Amino acid sequence: MKLVVQRVSEASCTVDNKITGKIGRGFMVLVGLGLGDTEETVEKMAVKLSKLRIFEDGNGKINRSIFDIDGKILSISQFTLYADAKKGNRPSFTDALGGEKAKDLYLYFNECLRKLSIEVEEGIFGADMKVALVNDGPVTIILDSEVLW
Repeated sequence: MKLVVQRVSEASCTVDNKITGKIGRGFMVLVGLGLGDTEETVEKMAVKLSKLRIFEDGNGKINRSIFDIDGKILSISQFTLYADAKKGNRPSFTDALGGEKAKDLYLYFNECLRKLSIEVEEGIFGADMKVALVNDGPVTIILDSEVLW
């Protein structure tokens, strides 16, 4: 599982000219699921994300979590995080988890975050989404379950 976490002052997702999710301060997270990912992987990544301290404290140090700032998350499914462009110029996505299993794990990830008492807005899995955000900092962190455990 791969997450691209962007610290934002605001973010939104639009599908067919309708806003599906909108947040103020918090994280805009691109969520990629790979072939070996399981519910356990998703649970661990939700906890890791919830504890990630990338908001500034009173001394200007990056030391506060999403809980500390009462932030929210905009979660966007993103299979292209598993792009492999080693050969040629057209990426391959053979390592990306697809179909209903990917959708189920993506929705489960969002529910895991909600169970941790984080407000989560979503895009629509598999839709043509237009994502807008104001990256605060900018701060962007990549979390990869294969590297973390």
